[in-house]
Amino acid sequence: MAVPVDPVTFAPLLDEPRDAATEDEPAPTIPPAVPPEAPLAMPVQDLRQWSEAQEHRVPGRRAPWAARAFVFGGGALLTAYGAVQMYEVVSVAGSTTWLQWLLLALFTLNFSWIALAFTSGLLGFLALLRERLRRGRPATPPGPLTTRTAVVMPVYNEATARTFAAVEAIRASIEETGEGAAFDYWILSDSTQADAWIAEERAYLALRSRLGDGARLYYRHRPKNHHRKAGNIADFVTRWGGRYDHMLVLDADSLMSGDCVVTLARAMEADPDSGIIQSLPLIINRNTLFARVQQFAARIYGPVIATGLSLWSGRDGNYWGHNAIIRTRAFAAHCGLPDLSGKPPFGGHVLSHDFVEAALIRRAGWSVYMLPDLQGSYEESPPSLIDIAIRDRRWAQGNLQHSRIIGTAGLRLASRQHFATGIAGYLASPLWAAQLVVGIALALQTAYIRPEYFSNEFRLYPVWPRFDPVRALQLFGITMGILLAPKLFGLILGLLDGAVRRACGGGLRLVLSALIETLLSALIAPIAMLVQSGSVIQILLGRDTGWNPQRRDDGSIPWSDIVRRHRWHTILGLVAGVSAFAIATSLFLWMSPTILGLVLAIPISWASGQLALGLALKRAGLLMTPEEREPPPIATAARAIEARNAALGYDDADGLRALHADPDLQAGHLAFLPPAEPRPRGALQPDHVMAQAKVVEAETIDEAAAWLTPKERMVLLHDRALLDRLGRLGG
Repeated sequence: MAVPVDPVTFAPLLDEPRDAATEDEPAPTIPPAVPPEAPLAMPVQDLRQWSEAQEHRVPGRRAPWAARAFVFGGGALLTAYGAVQMYEVVSVAGSTTWLQWLLLALFTLNFSWIALAFTSGLLGFLALLRERLRRGRPATPPGPLTTRTAVVMPVYNEATARTFAAVEAIRASIEETGEGAAFDYWILSDSTQADAWIAEERAYLALRSRLGDGARLYYRHRPKNHHRKAGNIADFVTRWGGRYDHMLVLDADSLMSGDCVVTLARAMEADPDSGIIQSLPLIINRNTLFARVQQFAARIYGPVIATGLSLWSGRDGNYWGHNAIIRTRAFAAHCGLPDLSGKPPFGGHVLSHDFVEAALIRRAGWSVYMLPDLQGSYEESPPSLIDIAIRDRRWAQGNLQHSRIIGTAGLRLASRQHFATGIAGYLASPLWAAQLVVGIALALQTAYIRPEYFSNEFRLYPVWPRFDPVRALQLFGITMGILLAPKLFGLILGLLDGAVRRACGGGLRLVLSALIETLLSALIAPIAMLVQSGSVIQILLGRDTGWNPQRRDDGSIPWSDIVRRHRWHTILGLVAGVSAFAIATSLFLWMSPTILGLVLAIPISWASGQLALGLALKRAGLLMTPEEREPPPIATAARAIEARNAALGYDDADGLRALHADPDLQAGHLAFLPPAEPRPRGALQPDHVMAQAKVVEAETIDEAAAWLTPKERMVLLHDRALLDRLGRLGG
């Protein structure tokens, strides 16, 4: 059928009248997806200037100086001891070459990193050992909540069946506590894929219909994901933040029990000086080999590390971007993030925004702290080594970008330490790589380069680099002991806790699981070292990472992709192995863990994403966690709801076809669209022009779906006239 066109502009007339049958049908009434706005100002913060007069002052608060002295003083003493021992190793001949000095400097930097982790872990271990079942803080007073909290889940092209299952399960769990009236639920979509956007609206309409009136469930889709997740949260705060005293921020893979959420809200009420209270999310629901290793490590070792961090941080803590409750007005007043000068990766908008928001709200005097012993907070993890490397690349850029922020005026010393720790965590990999290279160079020099007998400086003996092998072996043992100690601390606590020990399959299986985790982590470590070193180099060269949605399912990666990503790691491992063996057998043995991990990079990466391997260990009772043995009710409920959502095909359907087939969905989509912004005459957008031409040309929905590109689909979904035309196409 020919489409009428304007005789002057030749533009298609998309508003031709419908047939009589369509005209007689009453338009469905769709309630709005969001409540009336309650704006809250969120001024951009000045990172160069700060006045103490702007602070929210809390008299009588003392920093945990004793804990900090233990962690940082102990770490400094250990580092000094390690440096002295390394000096004795390399200066056995009474003289030291510049290569040996460089090796000593690199070793000291790397050793300081693990020494600090050791003392922080030791502090957490001693505290948990003293009170294995301690609750850390006084119980918050019972009674009804008097404040209102928004539970917000930002999503970005996520699996809709899973995210809406989590929201529904969390809401039901909170309702069971009797405090449901104090909470509203928000899905804040930044999705840029048409199918994901429509799937979210389908799931939202269905869930709101099931819950009925008074569900307090809201959905908002942003036309542009400006400033990504930080901008998503900021948009919510500036438009609706005035309605809420607090907001509980989730990730797309978060789960939190009702008791946990209510406890956080009560903690906020009981402590009017708190700005952010962070829970410790445990990893659950993972089945691939790599994810199960992470799940086990987080459950057994995580509490030790988190408790130590919480004790020395005190009320100068950090924020991990999710599973935490935030005082909305304090956040709005002090956490507006500026764009950094210059281009990405070091300029532009702040990528790892959570550290910065914690530092800024703490700068303003509001407390930031963690409740590491609070139960009921969960998350998931990437399923394979490659998946975590992709996420880690973004984190590396965000943490290195903090080098532009660490000098912000008015920050607390502990906040600067959090930034420094994040930066050092990624610089550690290239420093470790450099230490290995210098070590090989020294061994090569010792084996093949003749001493210089006639140097410019008078010496009785030639300068010939030598090492003390006995002392070197002792230092290696000390280094490995300090590195592995936090794992041992967690294992000891697990063995002492009868419930944890039984849930992990008994003492023998728990020890065996820890050995498996340690072995796999040791093999993965050199691969991760090279991956992170490559990321750091790319960032220093000015390459931006972008922001890709995280893969959260249990699935393998094609073998060709694994080979492509890890072929250079394997080649480097082979070259290093042959070179080390040619230089000295002792050097080869010393480097064997690193060499083995690199040589086996491809099969290790392949195995990391395999469900079969993870499930085989699960059947053998290995790498088990208490939450896996007896799944939390919130996880069981979310899994059942996700299965129901998956059966409805939210994530499998083509968005345009779903809109065409369901008039109620199309009516809902139109009702949820914000008012169209006026377009200046003559300012045509190519994607809009092409979308319009293709929709006009198409005679069936199948043709339109096949012709439209992803960007053109998004343009169409924002245009009411084009949507009206789409609805008239044949099936």
